[in-house]
Amino acid sequence: MSRLSALRVVVAGLSVMFVSTGCWEQWSVTWWPQMKWQKSVQAFEQTEQPSAPAGFIPPEGTIPFGQQPTTRQMPLAETELLQNPRAASLVSLENGKRNFEVFCGPCHGLTGLGDGPVAGPPFGKGPFLGVLPIAGPVGGQISKAFSDGHIYTVISQGIRRMPSYGRIPSDSRWDIVNYVRYLNGQVQMPAQTAQAATPPQGATQ
Repeated sequence: MSRLSALRVVVAGLSVMFVSTGCWEQWSVTWWPQMKWQKSVQAFEQTEQPSAPAGFIPPEGTIPFGQQPTTRQMPLAETELLQNPRAASLVSLENGKRNFEVFCGPCHGLTGLGDGPVAGPPFGKGPFLGVLPIAGPVGGQISKAFSDGHIYTVISQGIRRMPSYGRIPSDSRWDIVNYVRYLNGQVQMPAQTAQAATPPQGATQ
């Protein structure tokens, strides 16, 4: 092969190498490193690092930016001191009544006497024994001894056989607290014309 022919082969080979840029990166990430192929750890990926055996998950107690801690993230003593941000307006009481009848009524009864359709003796005729009333002569004394924060936390987390109702929007849970107070005569139903309608805000579990 002449020197000119050899030069042509070399030039042709180099031309193919540089022109076919769409394929060269597939040959070897070691020979042709790219930023998009650099090694990185994705969220929740197992790192095999002793200091992070479960992957890079948020540390315990982390709170998303701009959100308030949930009752599960707060000491019990702090939940007792929570203040109800929802005024006992007509809108709040009506929303509390609506949610109370759906979520609380089956056990506690529509008027809070512990005589809901699934509540058993001593106050009901259903299968679940020992459902406590939260209004009336007996239940009223119990509920009045609890703070708003305590009732809200019980709704949010559940207690003993009572399940958690954290799926209810936070504002609606506070409205239920207002309605429980109403059932016990601790707040009065405002006149409809005295309140402006403000729908509940989103949920916080």
